[in-house]
Amino acid sequence: MIFSRLILALAVALLAGGCGRAPESRPVAAAPAPVKKSTDCRVCHEDIYKSWSASHHALANREVNAQADADAFGTVQEFSAHGIDYRVEWKDGRPHFTEKRTDTSAIESYIAEFALGHTPIRQYVVPQGGGRFQAAELTFDPGKKEWFNVFGDERRQRGEWGHWTGRGMNWNSMCAHCHMTGYQKNYDPVADTYATTWREHGIGCTQCHGDLPAAHFDPARKNIPHRPANFTAADLRRAQETCAPCHARNELLAGSLVPGAPYHDHYRLTLPTEAAVFYPDGQMRDEDFNYTGFLTSRMGGKAGVTCLDCHDPHSGKTKLPASNNALCLQCHGPSPRANAPVIDPLAHSRHAAGSTGAQCVSCHMPTTTYMQRDPRHDHGFTKPDPLLTKELGIPNACNRCHTDKSVDWAIEHTDKWHGAKMDSRQRARARASAAAQAGAPGASDKLLSLLANEDVPAWRATLLLLARPYAANHPNVIAAARAATGDADPLVRSAAAQVLAAAPSEAAALRPLLNDATRLVRLDAAWALSPELPPDSSARRELDAYLNVSADQPSGRVRLGQDLFNRGRAAEAETHLRKAAAWDPNSPGIHETLGLVLNEIGKPAEAAASLWRAAQLAPTDATFSFNAALAFAAARKLPDAELALRETVRRAPNHDRAWYNLGLLLAQTGKPAEAIAALQRAEQVNARAADYPYALATVLWQTGDRAGAQAAAQRALAIDPSHGPSRAFLQQAR
Repeated sequence: MIFSRLILALAVALLAGGCGRAPESRPVAAAPAPVKKSTDCRVCHEDIYKSWSASHHALANREVNAQADADAFGTVQEFSAHGIDYRVEWKDGRPHFTEKRTDTSAIESYIAEFALGHTPIRQYVVPQGGGRFQAAELTFDPGKKEWFNVFGDERRQRGEWGHWTGRGMNWNSMCAHCHMTGYQKNYDPVADTYATTWREHGIGCTQCHGDLPAAHFDPARKNIPHRPANFTAADLRRAQETCAPCHARNELLAGSLVPGAPYHDHYRLTLPTEAAVFYPDGQMRDEDFNYTGFLTSRMGGKAGVTCLDCHDPHSGKTKLPASNNALCLQCHGPSPRANAPVIDPLAHSRHAAGSTGAQCVSCHMPTTTYMQRDPRHDHGFTKPDPLLTKELGIPNACNRCHTDKSVDWAIEHTDKWHGAKMDSRQRARARASAAAQAGAPGASDKLLSLLANEDVPAWRATLLLLARPYAANHPNVIAAARAATGDADPLVRSAAAQVLAAAPSEAAALRPLLNDATRLVRLDAAWALSPELPPDSSARRELDAYLNVSADQPSGRVRLGQDLFNRGRAAEAETHLRKAAAWDPNSPGIHETLGLVLNEIGKPAEAAASLWRAAQLAPTDATFSFNAALAFAAARKLPDAELALRETVRRAPNHDRAWYNLGLLLAQTGKPAEAIAALQRAEQVNARAADYPYALATVLWQTGDRAGAQAAAQRALAIDPSHGPSRAFLQQAR
């Protein structure tokens, strides 16, 4: 199963951005009670309804109307942004906008049907045929009363996955399940069309509370409180897992949001394993939303704090103000909760009362602006650590605020104020994570050492996943994964399954996980064991259902292709992978996967073309160009192979295997002087490989340098006394 290692790295990463709707059709079928909408709840819950109706939840998605959108479309506006001329107006009872790119004379017109989001930005969604709706790049700022391009200078080209007309901004797939109530995507993978349905716009009552029995709506119950008197910590955690799906960067496992259902039965949470997604200390880097940071924090991951401790679920506002630290002091104040340390904000922050620096959230919940104008607080509650900025480039709140000061200035003050407390577990995790992401040889030992004493489950899972690339050569990593299959937290068991999947000999350890209580864990085990799953088994059915959830996205087609290839159905695999490459032509990972499959099924020329395309799309990645070179050589396209090898050593001057292959190729194509230089470089870079001096010996012999050839062969034998080709060469030379 050569592609088990690829699947999770290519999992869908949800993009933020707006979304839109489809004609309001029929309600969700088979509800246990008569279908209700949020207005039906108002009669008994007037105060809650009023609080909710003005919230971001209620206004997450709505139909465009002249009154609500007068600020955006009420007057004709013409302007230019990022090389596009726009015109926006309300015409014929509909909101129109046109765009003309400066490099073409064509004018394209669109009609917005939905408004996606409320504040600080509002995107508009337009129909594109086939039941498909797209979130437009032209976005309105209701605070400043102006239009702007939500992508800035990115995603400029049509055909890109992330362009507003591409699948990355498809409302049906990427937005609607978190902006609508009772949403069903209803994608047809054959026709590539949608028959999307929903119950109501925005996040309504039933989206979080589910369908309640008919008796709940009996008027006689109007004055009976519906919240149980014994609302427990477990109830709060279950409520949080209803919030989490739409406040997390994650992947859908089952295709729908189910109120009250265990989170890990329906979603794969993105953990801080990728350098481009999270910083090594867990701070959000890309658009990661809140839940990962919250679960990796001590408050959310260990102390039992939940969303509802700070946020009112109906208004979405904080229960207490953060500006005067009242929100934080409800736990860290004079009457602490759950063993929280008592903190005096002024003494702790060393900033003046009333200043920004004296606010807890300024230091421990720094903001990052996404979508050009949407600042969001990090919910990892990390401590500012300027030393990690100096070592690893991780931002710190001190220098985010004091932009006129140096990192060394910030290090000096944090060390003076907090001393040994700065050398914390957070710092150790960040260093180990960064080392693993860089492929450092000793990183696995650091990861396992931290794992042994880690008490935050999300970090246990993260550390284990970071150790996965070392599994093949480090038995301790496999041993740790085996032990983690019994962890109480499903995130950790999922990570264990993914690590064990990297070792073909661990199938026996994986099979019990097919019956795990959590779908996420079962799916990870089923993915690794897919070729042996009986067609009618529950594991096979569950895996197939999961693979079809994202069949309308390139990453979903990649997963389908990988699974089919692993099961020996190469022709079907190729079809799905080619579809993925057509849908996202600028993804180097997809082209690489397609190329590797094509090479395995005996299409070296096509494989080389796909791998070379991957190399072009990732201009600093030497692995892509090296794989392309090998495929070109297999296809007997030697000039192309030479070009790719030279590109590899340009990208990675110490890539000894590329120098070695380049030397062999140059010798084969009649360029002995260049071949000798390449092989000498390979030997310089890696003096422990006997093949390199042996290959050099054969080329030197052909050029007439008998002494040099024998000396090179002797160096090979010194490295490996059992190296048969070198011994035979010297015997023949004598």
